[in-house]
Amino acid sequence: MSQNNTGGKCPVMHGSNTAEKGDVMNWWPEALNLDILHQHDRKTNPMGEDFSYREEVKKLDYESLEKDMHALMTDSQDWWPADWGHYGGLMIRMAWHSAGTYRLADGRGGGGTGNQRFAPLNSWPDNGNLDKARRLLWPLKKKYGNKVSWADLFILAGNVAYESMGFKTFGFSYGREDIWHPEKDIYWGAEKEWLAPSDGRYENVDKPDTMENPLAAVQMGLIYVNPEGVNGQSDPIKTGDQVLETFARMAMNAEETAALTAGGHTVGKTHGNGDADALGAEPEGADVHEQGFGWHNPNMKGKAANAITSGIEGAWTTNPTQFDMGYFDLLFGYEWELKKSPAGANQWEPVDIKEEHKPIDATDPSIRHNPIMTDADMAMKMHPAFRPICEKFMADPEYFKDCFARAWFKLTHRDMGPKSRYVGPGVPAEDLIWQDPVPQGETNYIEEVVKEKIAEAGLSINELVSTAWDSARTYRGSDMRGGANGARIRLAPQKDWEGNEPKRLAKVLKVYEAISAETGASIADVIVVGGNLGVEQAAKAAGYEVHVPFLKGRGDATDEMTDAESFEPMEPLSDAFRNWQKKDYVVKPEEMLLDRAQLMGLTAPEMTVLLGGMRVLGTNYGGTRHGVFTDRVGQLTNDFFVNLTDMANRWEPTGKNSYNIVDRKNGNTKFTATRVDLVFGSNSILRSYAEVYAQDDNEEKFVKDFVAAWTKVMNNDRFDVKK
Repeated sequence: MSQNNTGGKCPVMHGSNTAEKGDVMNWWPEALNLDILHQHDRKTNPMGEDFSYREEVKKLDYESLEKDMHALMTDSQDWWPADWGHYGGLMIRMAWHSAGTYRLADGRGGGGTGNQRFAPLNSWPDNGNLDKARRLLWPLKKKYGNKVSWADLFILAGNVAYESMGFKTFGFSYGREDIWHPEKDIYWGAEKEWLAPSDGRYENVDKPDTMENPLAAVQMGLIYVNPEGVNGQSDPIKTGDQVLETFARMAMNAEETAALTAGGHTVGKTHGNGDADALGAEPEGADVHEQGFGWHNPNMKGKAANAITSGIEGAWTTNPTQFDMGYFDLLFGYEWELKKSPAGANQWEPVDIKEEHKPIDATDPSIRHNPIMTDADMAMKMHPAFRPICEKFMADPEYFKDCFARAWFKLTHRDMGPKSRYVGPGVPAEDLIWQDPVPQGETNYIEEVVKEKIAEAGLSINELVSTAWDSARTYRGSDMRGGANGARIRLAPQKDWEGNEPKRLAKVLKVYEAISAETGASIADVIVVGGNLGVEQAAKAAGYEVHVPFLKGRGDATDEMTDAESFEPMEPLSDAFRNWQKKDYVVKPEEMLLDRAQLMGLTAPEMTVLLGGMRVLGTNYGGTRHGVFTDRVGQLTNDFFVNLTDMANRWEPTGKNSYNIVDRKNGNTKFTATRVDLVFGSNSILRSYAEVYAQDDNEEKFVKDFVAAWTKVMNNDRFDVKK
């Protein structure tokens, strides 16, 4: 009898491709997960190794695309009818919610990657029905293909929407490159349910500045604040406090926040005309026949007025497809009372409003409805921080329009990095301080002369390497900020950061400033040349002649070019590469190492070789000996890995984050270590890399790989020479 009869059983493992039930992290949840370092592997990208979006987008017919985008705004589709026949409000919301996830603390989020296409963002409650906005753009994406990214289309749609409704925007840049897999590195909060009460994000919900870092939004699944009030309880003053904190964490001051709120709500409407419980599952939870759509509305019946999204229902202004001063006219021109929408949500409506001031129905022009305001809108009128700003806007409409144009441009471009990355005819000529401008540096000098003068100054390898590292380690690939270009390490606030060892830093900078003045090289270039020299000297001491590649042309920023306040959140709280933590944290040191390595764009092997090399160079903060597994400090050897993997040693905990490495035979302590040292021997993946570098035949490979990874860190922010 045949033994191959399956008896009707499914021939594949149930759930094996969806639930990831066999994943290592499910079995050992405390294990170090390295996935964030390799989350955008080329295997997920369908475009191929030779494709360069930044080159492709320069071939785009910008005028033709933007003309087609304008036409799209008023081309209402039967399958998703437009409010008042205009998609402007929907497209602005899509662009806003794409860009509005940005937060200053770690630079993550924002509209620079097209991440809104993927979970969880595509299914956040606050992103309800934006799946329709994205699908409305598909004909344009199909037509213009590889020459325009989804990320650029999302933001362009918002810009064109404003232009279509009579507002002159500040400008627009192309150049956002799509990702092809959800971003795993962004922490959106610890909640396990959408819109869970926000109390868990705060030490005290009545004190917004106690919100957990790096979060900015007040609840899981929201972009900013709850429009119905704190935890759904109306109180415009408390809501205003949350608005101030949330927008500050998204890099906006009070004036920019007021301008964005008013300008954003001058057009479009909210949607809550019906039973929200009747809606189907979100896109990620919907069945295959929905084809990526979510929130199926069985009561839509082809009418724009029947849509349900937030549950709040109504337009803010009398003419919601025209950009005007109507928001202020209604908000300050009437008294408002708290009511319930058809979906049961809290919303404010005017008392005794004139019939002609009511906006018409989104589908039927013969019907008029009350306008509405959210709790955040009422804060613009009632909160002491916002009311004076709004009164200034009302007294000077042109000033308001300029403030909003600039704030909208900042919102939609904040995570694109320096202006050298901007592409297209709409790029504004003006340099803006939040773009972290850096002047072009001098290149007409001789690198070897600079190197000779640094060598003659008598600085140690530790001083050379640590100063260059501290200058470059601030780089964040999340929003392309920081890095060595600009030499902002010599300016406030960086010159005073504890992790930069201000006393040592001041000593080295004094030497470098003199060399810069003498040679014509920028201080930024001198800092990097000094670090390269230290690496070359250490390699030579270990028996290897190497030349660390160097790119001239870094400039020196000034205090006037530096938004010091926006750099304060970038202060490092730890630097595992220099074995330093400002204090003990709930997060494990090795997890903080991964976070920093990911922001710097390092792979796991690059992170490994850099940390091992930095240890033997003696660059630990304050000269501590933890992790310095060598008797040849200052030589670029693979001793860190050799001694870490030496089975003649055993490892003994001596504290929460301290260990002794002991000789198994005589019991003598040979070295001391921290968790970030020993994780390269305990984690199976990191150990596999450590063993490569510990091999007798890989000493030269270690040196070459360290130099390559070091050069990558030094040049991370050289967008002026990158394509």
